[in-house]
Amino acid sequence: ELRKIWQPASTVIKWSDVRKGWPEEKIKLYGPGAASGTFDYFTKVINGEEGASRTEYTASEDDNTLVTGIAGDKNSLGYFGFAYYVENKDKLKIVPVISEGKPIIPSVKTIKNGTYKPLSRPVFIYVNKKSLEKKEVDTFVTFYLDNAPSLVAEVGYIPFSDDLYTLIKDRHINRKTGAVFSGAKTGMTVEQILNEAK
Repeated sequence: ELRKIWQPASTVIKWSDVRKGWPEEKIKLYGPGAASGTFDYFTKVINGEEGASRTEYTASEDDNTLVTGIAGDKNSLGYFGFAYYVENKDKLKIVPVISEGKPIIPSVKTIKNGTYKPLSRPVFIYVNKKSLEKKEVDTFVTFYLDNAPSLVAEVGYIPFSDDLYTLIKDRHINRKTGAVFSGAKTGMTVEQILNEAK
């Protein structure tokens, strides 16, 4: 149903176009602009191709604009980062997705344990291996990894587990680089992928 709504050249205009029996009301759509990582990820997992999206929706790089638009229209639907939902849960209604036959809502628990799929994603920093030879870069990355659980939570994102941060720190210390996610099987957790890449 999300694909039906968001695919390029979608013909969905009203809720009843999505599912028989739903209201004959026009859907007002909101989502991130094309420069957003959330846009790239959402379009890839929902429409099968990064950047593939209908164009008739209110797009904004400012998630607060999206929150205001969605909150102001009872027939609206939108997507953005979980942190903005948490900050505005008194104004918004969350919609579960069906994952493995069950409705799953995004929460700290379902995002952390990987059950809110395919709509949860890890966010990483990437460092050029040559740059790591510079003491200040290495010091920054070490500081970031040592403090990531509190820094990540502070901006409303969900930190990895302590075990996962240990795996990531080991990769940094041992200068293991490379995109381990490009060949990963669908449904694997970040921890499983990094353990397999050891």
